[in-house]
Amino acid sequence: MSDAKQDILQALNIADSFTLAMDEEIRQDGLAGSLCGFGLELDQTPDITKLQQRIDKFGQQFPVALASLQQRGKRFYWCKREEVVPTLFFQHHCPDKQSEQTFQKDTVNRLINEKQDRELISPIEFHLIISPSQTTFFFRWIHPFCDARGIDLILKYLCAEDTTPFQQNDSKPLVNQQLDKYSWWKKLTLLIKAKRYILSIDELVSIQPFKSKKAPQQLNYNILKLSESQTEQVTKIARKKVGLTGTSLYYIGCFMRALDKLNPDHEGDAYCSPYAFNLRKQRALTPMIANHVCALFAQAPRAIVQDRDKLFAHLKQQNMDVIRQQLDYAFLPLMWAGSWLSLDKYGKVLRLSKTKQERSSFWFSDVGKLDIPQQSFPGAEITSLFHLCQVTTPPGLAFLCCIYQNQLILSYNFVEPMLNPEKIEQLHQLVLAELLDDN
Repeated sequence: MSDAKQDILQALNIADSFTLAMDEEIRQDGLAGSLCGFGLELDQTPDITKLQQRIDKFGQQFPVALASLQQRGKRFYWCKREEVVPTLFFQHHCPDKQSEQTFQKDTVNRLINEKQDRELISPIEFHLIISPSQTTFFFRWIHPFCDARGIDLILKYLCAEDTTPFQQNDSKPLVNQQLDKYSWWKKLTLLIKAKRYILSIDELVSIQPFKSKKAPQQLNYNILKLSESQTEQVTKIARKKVGLTGTSLYYIGCFMRALDKLNPDHEGDAYCSPYAFNLRKQRALTPMIANHVCALFAQAPRAIVQDRDKLFAHLKQQNMDVIRQQLDYAFLPLMWAGSWLSLDKYGKVLRLSKTKQERSSFWFSDVGKLDIPQQSFPGAEITSLFHLCQVTTPPGLAFLCCIYQNQLILSYNFVEPMLNPEKIEQLHQLVLAELLDDN
């Protein structure tokens, strides 16, 4: 085996290549790349020694967490580092005279906007942000490393006293396993079906809710929580409008309506948002490594968005058609083909419609209800959480949702100066009104 191959730990799968292309697009916008964050708000400072031990064990058991992302020919691989092994765990202590809230916010902002070369950045880092009455444990990772579901599994790993059940998975990624089930003829048929689906999406010019001639500067975010009673009401309405399995579509529809009410004079024909179809197996014991997602679209013409009942019926039917026609799986051969393109070309194919305009009105993610056992985090309890992601400009806006301890948590991620906190607050009030509207 040549030296060039000896240091390779793992190749990227086709879904990793998809997220890596987005990393390149974000970097071309002058931002930090496809950095993502997951923050746990704790009731007190945790057992730092035990936490350090579990993170060290995690790095030993899953060496890709310490790897460098390298390009070899046209492909990308996670490779052993030639230099010193990177640090995974960092502590940040609030200065005596600084506001705790400001320190927490500024530290997370700095971490999610830190610019580093792709080859040098660590796949994942863990940051404990400590102040006298407020402590946050913050995961930061680069999106080709894993998806949000993978981070949930990593958290469960860190919360486990016994990590024996967690094993390194040397089998093929699920996206590749699914693709391998198809004959070449089936793959070609699915690829054509996916291309036709995208062409149909591109027949309507996507509305860009926010535009700016100023260069993107940084990602900012606003985290807002609903009460338990509000969350219960939203869940009840969502089931009535889109069914038991369509909660994500309810969030998307409410967000579309809020954007349209914020500025009904946006140019374009329809709101269009990508969302993830997750292939990861339930109760998976491999806590991380690689993405297991395909990207689909929720699209609604402005006229339908303005009619609440028609909108949810439209989004529900659109989703049913996707499942019936296997359009979720149809994206797999398309993603395989795209993985052979240069990052620049692949990114443009993913982002731009046939008229060379941005396809996405906003980005969306819903990680669902997170179930973290009480008294499992070392020396502290998790009181709340939030997640973040960098986003391309345009659209410069991502809407992320999750439920923890029966509270719906909404994360607005926005690129400044395209958007500012005041505009996001206006948007949130419109979103909240839509979510709670039982008419």
